[in-house]
Amino acid sequence: MQSKNRPVGQKRASFIEEARRTQIIESAIETFSDLGYANTSLARVAERAGISKSVISYHFAGKTELMEQIVEQVYLDIAQFVLPRTEKETTATGALRANIRSVAEYMRDHRAQLLALGEIFNNLRTPEGERRYGVAFNEQVYEGREAIFRRGQQTGEFRAFDPRVMSVTVQSAIDGMFGYWVTYPEHDLEAHADELADLFEHATRAERPDEKANR
Repeated sequence: MQSKNRPVGQKRASFIEEARRTQIIESAIETFSDLGYANTSLARVAERAGISKSVISYHFAGKTELMEQIVEQVYLDIAQFVLPRTEKETTATGALRANIRSVAEYMRDHRAQLLALGEIFNNLRTPEGERRYGVAFNEQVYEGREAIFRRGQQTGEFRAFDPRVMSVTVQSAIDGMFGYWVTYPEHDLEAHADELADLFEHATRAERPDEKANR
């Protein structure tokens, strides 16, 4: 009987540990969002989670590892929210619009997560003093939008342009949208996203025959 029960016990322990890690990450996100990078410590996170600091130390090697896990978790959440909404579109234009609008939709309900990311991105440094999460960290994001642009160019929906330049420009516009909304919470985030979608649809679409004839 004992040997049969051991795997069950191990699975339960693993589940409990994972639940505790999730609790710590969520508390850390709230702490970074509310207090900022400089004022966030493991002690502050433990206080918010209602646990001892030693519990955090059991699950995470330190503040740096905890921050890395926050970034990984939030990026995974964004991908799981945005990708299905983007991939269900049958046209590249629809995918581009859905991508921009779904990011804004995620932002609306996950303000604390994105504020925490901002605190970590702006402050976490490597031992050499460089930003831990620089431009290169967005490589997968750039590649994902590049795929949309290349698809549209192949189908004739989009004009000829550099997909990487356009991808970086879209991301910069989205970052600016979030920064503005954080400063002005009453700002209509969805309307802003629609304007961006219109802007980039016009910026990328192929010229129609009648437009060429009228030039």
